Amino acid sequence: MTEKLHIVCPHCHTTNRVAQADLANAPDCGQCHQPLFTAHPVALDEAAFERHVQRSHIPVLVDFWAPWCAPCRQMAPAFEQAAAQLEPRVRLAKVDTEAVQSLGARYNIRSIPTLALFVNGREVARQAGAMGAANIVRWVQGQLR
Repeated sequence: MTEKLHIVCPHCHTTNRVAQADLANAPDCGQCHQPLFTAHPVALDEAAFERHVQRSHIPVLVDFWAPWCAPCRQMAPAFEQAAAQLEPRVRLAKVDTEAVQSLGARYNIRSIPTLALFVNGREVARQAGAMGAANIVRWVQGQLR
């Protein structure tokens, strides 16, 4: 029997059950029929953050950032490139700490950009400062070994 994973849709945030073997076959959401993986980070508000981090069976890498932050804007294209390389093994997400201040406060985000890696609902690693795509991918892969 093949293991079914919970994958949260980046569009409607519905939890889908997907066979692990089907992750690489571009699965669609059962609710909205959009692709479950887009090779782009998903912007999260507080409710969507809870769904993705708590329900997803794949790791979630969150970029805590703000629109006024020059290093955050500088890292954005690299984070986008990393999403294309890490999906479908890892979901990449962005949290605007200006728009969703409660999450920045709850996770004690003191500098931005800050990357936080969540596995099974728990934060397992954190890295502050802008990074290039190759370094993001390498850091995540090192944390998941």
